[in-house]
Amino acid sequence: MKPPVIIIFCRLPRIGTAKTRLARGIGPAQALRFYRATLQATIRSAGRLPRFETVLCVTPDSALHARDWPGGSRLVPQGSGDLGQRMVRALDRFRDRDRILIGGDIPDLRPHHLRQAMALAHRHDVTFGPAADGGFWLVGLRGRASPPHLFRDVRWSHPETLADCLRGLSGAWRVGMASRLNDVDDLGDYRRQMNRR
Repeated sequence: MKPPVIIIFCRLPRIGTAKTRLARGIGPAQALRFYRATLQATIRSAGRLPRFETVLCVTPDSALHARDWPGGSRLVPQGSGDLGQRMVRALDRFRDRDRILIGGDIPDLRPHHLRQAMALAHRHDVTFGPAADGGFWLVGLRGRASPPHLFRDVRWSHPETLADCLRGLSGAWRVGMASRLNDVDDLGDYRRQMNRR
């Protein structure tokens, strides 16, 4: 039996490709340092769960051959399209098993959050990890589940992003909710994160 999969959605960790909105607020070098540290911590957290497979789903597709990724990591391309299309493609790639998809910019993520989310994904058709900004830091699917309208008509980076996703699901799909965590996209997110430390 194939193991459940943790898919980490990530951008090539170089100036100009990752955390561009954050870079406008704190400068490109500091934004890159933050992203690299957070992505490495995310990969380490996933790596502490040996019963799960971890896959880095990277963009741009040419980054598959970059030397910036940890050795031994399984890499797959995100491909083209908007965020929803790329996430659906990544989730459908592992349609034969339970899977969760997360970003590489969630500073408070710990292994227990991933264990909890995967347990929810095993019991529900669709699982979300809500974020305080109205979006989500995690989406998970059980087994062969693949809701056809999961990311249709979603306003990305909007206070109603998660609500839009939920509206796209009919009542036939059982939905689980994981812990609330926050990603860091811009200067406001970054300041809130730093003030909590």
